[in-house]
Amino acid sequence: MDPATGTQDETTKASATPAGTARRALLGAAVLGATTGALALSGTASATPDGGLRSLPVPTVIGHRGASGYRPEHTLGSYQLALDLGADIVEAGDLVPTRDGHLVCRHEPEIGGTTDVADHPRFAGRRTTKALDGVPTTGWFTEDFTLAELKTLRATERIPANRPHNTLYDGRWEIPTFEEVLKWQDEQTRRRGRQVWIYPEIKHPTYFRTLGLGLEERVAKLLHKYGKDRKTSPVVLQSFEPTSVQRLNKLVDNPLVVLLSGAATRPWDFVETGDPRTVADLVTRAGLREIAGYAQGIGPTLDLVIPKDANGNLTTPTTLVRDAHAVGLLLHPYTLRNENPFLPANFRKGTDPDAYGDAFGAYRAYFATGIDGIFTDNPDTGLLARAEFVNG
Repeated sequence: MDPATGTQDETTKASATPAGTARRALLGAAVLGATTGALALSGTASATPDGGLRSLPVPTVIGHRGASGYRPEHTLGSYQLALDLGADIVEAGDLVPTRDGHLVCRHEPEIGGTTDVADHPRFAGRRTTKALDGVPTTGWFTEDFTLAELKTLRATERIPANRPHNTLYDGRWEIPTFEEVLKWQDEQTRRRGRQVWIYPEIKHPTYFRTLGLGLEERVAKLLHKYGKDRKTSPVVLQSFEPTSVQRLNKLVDNPLVVLLSGAATRPWDFVETGDPRTVADLVTRAGLREIAGYAQGIGPTLDLVIPKDANGNLTTPTTLVRDAHAVGLLLHPYTLRNENPFLPANFRKGTDPDAYGDAFGAYRAYFATGIDGIFTDNPDTGLLARAEFVNG
């Protein structure tokens, strides 16, 4: 879900040995304890039995691109593991189109960093540079491939310097289509005897609309086909572009969420239309009231909930949680990860970029603000942290 960062943290060499021990301990504890944690939360005051989004446990644990802390992101293997670990919702699908109009699940349309496309000589000539939301980006793009061509590729770990253990699974899964995810959701719901929820994101909708590949209509068509376009349907739709969410609001009745990046940034649809507002304007009381007119929630970056100081340490929470709740909006901020580089500085342990820091401490800090849920690459850790927080 995060905008691509390409930060130094993601390219730093890692020493995996100390992290491996901690990782195995957490994963093992989660397999044993996730069910217990979920049961302990069954009576949380914020959950309502209406069958909709508010019926889920609170704080809701959302598997970010599946269980991407342990498997290459946006693969059926990652989605499956997120469910196995007990995630309440799986972010199954950052949705981007193929040349022939199919929707597939990739973090970005550029796939050089998440597939083995560079190992396919037949596609070497398709490497190119494009302006993606104003940023020059070089690589291979889904809109230049047919679905049949994309199906010859295999997924790889996006940040191997931080997650060398995930490279073990490179090449094991193909790129899933959104339709395949909807069928997988039904299959898993039947198999598990409980409703499986998914949380797809509409990626770069203005960019793709200019290419004649409008996303919202394609998403709505598939949701209608599978009977998942209703208010209580177990599919939450999200986008960083408010006008995309407004368009979705006219096409489907699903719960909708506006994603919010850094306070000084501008959504790309605002840039294209000349709207001068920034995210800072959207998180004012007036901005939140406007969002509440067409969406049910917001997905802010964690820094909008608790800012960091110049050294990367958490400071005092903002009023965003209170202000959003005052107009009836849920908050599902992103993204909490276990590895040191992704945690606030005061929760890191050492400098190893593959080692785990005090993720539980970070969860406690964010949960204490009253957020309704959180995106995490490590849903097992999130569930254990939630059980600890809710049960005292």
